Amino acid sequence: MTRRWGGISTHVLLVAAVLISVFPFVWTVVMATNTTTDIYHSPPKLTPGSHLLDNIGNVLANVDFFGSMLNTLIVACVTTALVVFIDSLAAFAFAKFDFPGRRVLFGLLLVFMMLPLQLGTLPQFIIMSQIGWVGTLQALVPPALANAFGIFWMRQYISGGVPDELLDAARIDGCGFFRQYWNVAMPLMRPALSFLAIYAFVNAWNDYIWPLIVLTDPDRLTLQVALAQLNVGHNTDYSMVMAGVLMASVPMVAVFALFARGFIAGATEGAIRG
Repeated sequence: MTRRWGGISTHVLLVAAVLISVFPFVWTVVMATNTTTDIYHSPPKLTPGSHLLDNIGNVLANVDFFGSMLNTLIVACVTTALVVFIDSLAAFAFAKFDFPGRRVLFGLLLVFMMLPLQLGTLPQFIIMSQIGWVGTLQALVPPALANAFGIFWMRQYISGGVPDELLDAARIDGCGFFRQYWNVAMPLMRPALSFLAIYAFVNAWNDYIWPLIVLTDPDRLTLQVALAQLNVGHNTDYSMVMAGVLMASVPMVAVFALFARGFIAGATEGAIRG
């Protein structure tokens, strides 16, 4: 009986957690499909309306939505691919190779992970100015590549998920560092790489502060900066803003669905083997 009530309480807590997590997205849909007047109505409407197309039309009339989305998609895809490669390669070296200063460097990495990202804004801008990248999309990529959390996450996964025996066998067969990484470790890292890809893409897609600072060309704005232009103080049309937010969320949902399948499948495969 106690076990039964324990199971019921666990399910109730899980359902409550899901509802709390989903509510912001549902509320975004409700606001995006109604008018600003409906949003201010008391009590507020909790059901979707019929003004979604009108709000989307207002978004497209006020900002270059698809141009900004293309810019953001290019930056996010390039950043994600490079983060997955560079962070996993660095993590593989930290996890499976003993080199001088490894512990010190990894300790410094953990320290940097605790520092606010805003501390690097001024040095990054100076560097981008010196190499002539201010105002260009490529200025958005380098600051995100050596991600401290990504390296830490991959290092922890590789330490337990890539057996040393496989690497020893690869060395006996004449495999060097990169072949061990690419041919032996990479296939075993798919669940962790899927999570890292989701993490990197979402961060790049939602980045606002750095693009706002470094992008000076109105034709090269990213989506978050472009959507911020919809907020015009006291006369803000919140239904239009929420429609833009809803449209901007679609690619993230698609990327999550794409990589989450690999993450779950890889994790399940590892559990079955264990």
